[in-house]
Amino acid sequence: MNRRSNPQPLLQRRAFVAAALGLGLSPLALAQEKTALEKIRASGVLKVALYKDNAPYSEGSVTQFDGLDVSLAQALARALQLKASFLPFDAGENMGDDLRNMVWKGHYLGYGPADVMLHVPVDKYFMGENRQAFIFAPYARERLVLLSNAKLLGAVHSPEELKGKKITVEQGTGAASAMMGYGGGLLSSQVSLYKSGIDAAKTVLGGQADAAFVSLAQAESALFLLKLDRKDWAFSPLSMPGVPPNGWPLGMAVKADSKELATLLDTALDGLRASGELLAIFQSHGLTLAAP
Repeated sequence: MNRRSNPQPLLQRRAFVAAALGLGLSPLALAQEKTALEKIRASGVLKVALYKDNAPYSEGSVTQFDGLDVSLAQALARALQLKASFLPFDAGENMGDDLRNMVWKGHYLGYGPADVMLHVPVDKYFMGENRQAFIFAPYARERLVLLSNAKLLGAVHSPEELKGKKITVEQGTGAASAMMGYGGGLLSSQVSLYKSGIDAAKTVLGGQADAAFVSLAQAESALFLLKLDRKDWAFSPLSMPGVPPNGWPLGMAVKADSKELATLLDTALDGLRASGELLAIFQSHGLTLAAP
C-alpha cells in the first residue's frame, strides 16, 4: 500500500478535527492558529529576558539598557529581521525560578514570559532538571579569576597565599561563598563584600585591596572602564571547592516547544561568529571572546 492510499493519516486528521470541534474550535480557527514563531514574525519584535544589575552583560533601565547581552540580543534580532524588546528582571532564588518566570510560564505578577532568555548556563544536569525550557547555543564561557597587581602580588596559585591580604568579592555570589567558606573560614575576616564584581575589581585597580575574586568578564570590564593596561594585572585561576575549574558556558533558553525559534537563533549566532560580528561585540565591551 502506498502512502497516498494509506487511510491512517486521514483518519488521524479527522479525529484531531473532531476533538478540536468538541472543544468549540471551528475549522477556520484551526486554520488560523499561529505557531509561536509566526506570532513573533507578525509582531516584528523579539522579546528578550535579561538580568538586571548584571554588568558587564546587562544593566540599566528599560530605556537605557546596556551590556554585552544587550548588544548580542540586538544583533540576533536583526539577523531574524526583528526588533529586540527587553524584559529586564531580578534574579530569583535559583535559575529554575528564572526559567519558569521568564521563559516557559511567566511571573505570577503578569511579567513575561519572553521569547528567549540570555545568560543561561548550558549544563546537562541543569537542562535535565528544567525540561520545560530548551537550553542551547552557548556564546561565551564564564570563569572566576583572582585579579591582582602583577607587581605587588603577582599570580596566586593557592588560597593560602592570600593570608593577611585584603580580598574583595561580589556579595551573594558563588565566588563570595567559596572565598568566605574556604578552609572553614580561614580567609573570611579578610574578605569585603561589594555590590558588584566590577566594584570589587575596581578596589584592586585603585590600590584599596590586594585581590578581587570575580569573573573574568567583571575584571576585564573594570580595566576597560578605567582605561588601564591589561599587562599590568594578573588573572589567576584559583582552585577552590565549589568553583568549576574550567568555568561554565553561557547560552540561551526558549520554551520547550519553541524549537523552531531556537534553530533560527542558533543559526543567527553561527552567522555572527563567522562574520566576526560576535568578536566585535565582545571587543566593544572590553571582553575576551573565549570558546564556550
